[in-house]
Amino acid sequence: MLPQEVLSLLTLLCVFRASVSVLDEDDDYDLMYVNLDNEIDGPVLGTEETVSCDCQREHTEWDKLFIMLENSQMKENMMLQAMDEMLKVDLQALKAELSQLTTDLAGTFASTVEKVTSHIMSQVEQALVRNSDHAEEARRLHESEQGKVLEHVLLLSHNVSSRLGQLESTWLRRSEVEAQETAFQQDKFSPTRGDNLILNSLWKELQQTRAELKASQKWAAQHLLPAGCETAILFPMRSKKIFGSVHPTAGMTLHSFTACIWIKVTEALDKTIVFSYGTKFNPYEIQLYLSRESVVLVVGGDQHKLAVKNVVVPGKWIHLCGAWSSENGSASLWVKGELAATALDIADAHTVPDGGILQIGQEKNGCCIGGGFDEALAFSGKLTGFNMWDRVLSAKEIAAQSGEDACSIRGNIIGWGVTEVLPYGGAQYIS
Repeated sequence: MLPQEVLSLLTLLCVFRASVSVLDEDDDYDLMYVNLDNEIDGPVLGTEETVSCDCQREHTEWDKLFIMLENSQMKENMMLQAMDEMLKVDLQALKAELSQLTTDLAGTFASTVEKVTSHIMSQVEQALVRNSDHAEEARRLHESEQGKVLEHVLLLSHNVSSRLGQLESTWLRRSEVEAQETAFQQDKFSPTRGDNLILNSLWKELQQTRAELKASQKWAAQHLLPAGCETAILFPMRSKKIFGSVHPTAGMTLHSFTACIWIKVTEALDKTIVFSYGTKFNPYEIQLYLSRESVVLVVGGDQHKLAVKNVVVPGKWIHLCGAWSSENGSASLWVKGELAATALDIADAHTVPDGGILQIGQEKNGCCIGGGFDEALAFSGKLTGFNMWDRVLSAKEIAAQSGEDACSIRGNIIGWGVTEVLPYGGAQYIS
């Protein structure tokens, strides 16, 4: 039974091959539609001689089918590989372009930031310079305006004070006259009593206003410099190290002189130096000093001096002038523009020599080791308007020195504001 079944299968295969060869002649690709699900209904009878088919073809239909599948898969792989390479090339090009764009943008941004930063810094520096200039100008204007305002306040206070005096005298005259006016019957006050109440109230207001004006005058007088002077030198305390060095404009070989100065002393001892000129042979050639409430002028030595008593008031400005001539030795002292003392035979025929040292606030007397100063002789307070001439000024000229805007008048040997005056040891210019 088994050989008969094998024979049937071989016969079926031969028939199938013959049918495929016929189909291949029309279209080799129709093989794809061949029904390969044929079932064997039963055994096929035949002999061994019937199994005679040609099974040695060069390429079977299955071979062609597999070759076609392999070719299509190879093409697909080649296409995928080509697309992959193209994508890689495009990605590399895009990456290079992005890198170049980033570099360009970074350079442009850095350059822009640098330019903007430089511009902002320049504007800030210009603004700082302008603000500094404006602040300095405002400070100068403020100082100038403050002086003018103080002067104006002082002048107004004087005017108001005089007006208050007139009002006071008017009130005193009015108080002596009895007023008769119609009174309010409801209040039952007499006319005289109503007037007295009004006048008393007015009197109290006038007294209060006068006190306020005196206080403002005192404040203005303390803060204003005298005679229109713009600067003064402050000596804050008595010290052997505090003084001022004066360098005269002309030579000091003198047969006569006039020296004037404004001072406001804090406290005067037995000898408080205002200014002193001396040489190594004679430290007392010219001196003006204070002795408590007195003023003393020395020429040619301590034995030749002229004094005025009871003229110095601590804390208040005072104008002093001293004049001398070798002819007859005439000397004079002036206080607030008025003659206070005069004398003859004060170092007559004497000549003040050149080559000495002129100082304010101290004297060079060689008292101390190393050529220092004596602290007890030091000046403490303020001074301004120091001027010196090589002649004796007239009474009118000296009076002008103590008047308004006197600081605009300068001496030919020492001119305040022109001649070099150097403060040392803590002395300083103020305005």
